[in-house]
Amino acid sequence: MHYRSREVVQVRSAYDCDVLVIGGGIVGLSTAYAVTRAAPGTRVTVLEKEQGPARHQTGRNSGVIHSGVYYRPGSLKARYAVRGAAEMVKFCAEYDIPHAVTGKLIVATEKAELPRLHALVQRGRENGIPVRELGPAQIIEAEPDVRGLAAIHVGTTGVCDYGAVARQLGEASGADIRYGADVVRIDRRPDLGAAVRTADGTIVRGRVLVNCAGLHCDETARLAGDDPEMRIVPFRGEYFTLARPELVRGLVYPVPDPAFPFLGVHLTRGIDGSVHVGPNAVPALAREGYGWGVVRPRELGATLSWPGSWRIARRHWRYGAGELRRSVSKAAFTEAVRRLLPAVTPDDLLPAAAGVRAQAVLRDGTLVDDFLIKEGPRTVHVLNAPSPAATASLPIGREVARRALAALAAS
Repeated sequence: MHYRSREVVQVRSAYDCDVLVIGGGIVGLSTAYAVTRAAPGTRVTVLEKEQGPARHQTGRNSGVIHSGVYYRPGSLKARYAVRGAAEMVKFCAEYDIPHAVTGKLIVATEKAELPRLHALVQRGRENGIPVRELGPAQIIEAEPDVRGLAAIHVGTTGVCDYGAVARQLGEASGADIRYGADVVRIDRRPDLGAAVRTADGTIVRGRVLVNCAGLHCDETARLAGDDPEMRIVPFRGEYFTLARPELVRGLVYPVPDPAFPFLGVHLTRGIDGSVHVGPNAVPALAREGYGWGVVRPRELGATLSWPGSWRIARRHWRYGAGELRRSVSKAAFTEAVRRLLPAVTPDDLLPAAAGVRAQAVLRDGTLVDDFLIKEGPRTVHVLNAPSPAATASLPIGREVARRALAALAAS
């Protein structure tokens, strides 16, 4: 018995940290921040395979602070986006990070969209969001170059620099953040914790493991020995920059199709004054496939071998065909933009950096609509955190931290 006790003490002394986070995007860094805020003195290490934070979903989105108007009342997305939007504005103000609360218009351009627009009004009110209905003349008053049959104005939407937010979260957390640390193996033992090996051979040991690996979260869960019961199917979002930014004052969105988690091609005036146009949503040929020329056969094979991928294709091929058309044809993309902004021409659209959405898909082809967080022994997995995860990152981080600290206390 004495020998066994001494052995346990020796193993515990070998831990590099209490909470080991994989992934240095905004959710991983928010989790580190939340852990050290809730339990000062807790040792946190973050492993990020890139040479800096927020290089993928966080740093490649349009920078919108979402209001939460779209999301099902009571869902994590609705609750965390509404709460997170207010907290994000406060966080940016506290740390002097560029941001602005601009409000946005959601515009119906066809009669068939009017019932969906009215449903958004009701959903916004159920979520506690101030929503104001506008007619055609009021649309022109708010956005002189935008045309529509009706619109709603959502006052709590804004924009910020999420890359700067992620960097500040990491700095304020006090965590040991290691860049260039690509995780290749995980040895997770329920009675001990997790030992992680990175590509350069470094071993990092933690009492509790948190998986915030974004585009690679399902693979990371399997490395840890857990079945995530989903797969990440990557969708590329392609953007343009508007050559005549004076055509748009703020944020202008179409009425989204409720069958999909994508919001459609929209117009976003960022904090730097430029206007982003997009994104569409096309299948990516790699987890980090930011262009058609980026193909990773192993990752593509994993997507194609997942039954849910084929079920999505069969179920939504018409929608997908339209997105593909807009990807390969600038004229088709311009046509989609002209529904909202008739004055735009193909010459007004200048290519900009694309992003990739890490979309969780179930075996039956269901697109996971809400945030998805699961637990294993001494492990917390964030398995679906696409938009509005950046907006909701502070509440998400607290929830993940709560679960990680509970696992730590039970160990």
